[in-house]
Amino acid sequence: MSLILLNKPCGVISQFSEHEKHSSLSEFITDKNFYPAGRLDHDSEGLLILTDEGKIQHCLSHPKHKQPKTYWVQVEGEMTDAALSQLESGVILKDGKTLPAKAKKINEPDIWPRDPPVRYRAEIPTSWCELTITEGKNRQVRRMTAAVGFPTLRLIRYSIGEFTINGLSPGEWSKISTPPQLEKQANAIKLLGTTRHRRSNHSTRRKIPAGGGKRQR
Repeated sequence: MSLILLNKPCGVISQFSEHEKHSSLSEFITDKNFYPAGRLDHDSEGLLILTDEGKIQHCLSHPKHKQPKTYWVQVEGEMTDAALSQLESGVILKDGKTLPAKAKKINEPDIWPRDPPVRYRAEIPTSWCELTITEGKNRQVRRMTAAVGFPTLRLIRYSIGEFTINGLSPGEWSKISTPPQLEKQANAIKLLGTTRHRRSNHSTRRKIPAGGGKRQR
């Protein structure tokens, strides 16, 4: 079993099929039978993990397994301590309150320029923060920073669990062996799911009363 670590460029969708507006993974990944473990929005950049094993894909992408994901986020305005505290304690979104996160202000990372460039406004400063979450709500980081008053301008996923984009330029990828600990975790999840399924097959069935169980009027 292997993993592919890709530094996904901005404007690329997290799928292999062709898209009328955006580039796809097929323009970067040449190896066959690899599939994304999770996704990254087309306008976001950074780490995307692909695997050739279904149980590893499930282990890495399912929110219940809480692989921490760390993002570098450029926001509009000077991020405040109060806003960081809100991000850490949880932000109320339309689909519920986010779980506690880790958030801190950082200097601008030593990274590549984005293509296309981030919009620039001379009268409005920008700042950077590092945000670590364990969920996967749709466009969650962007909605979180907007909810505390700092819209996201640029979003880069730096890491998922122990894996990072260190040493990878945009569009570059590397193949590594699946770490034994990750295999062990994936096997444990699969075994647990099998056990639950077996138990459900032996559950007590409710007896249907005489008369066919029709609803009484």
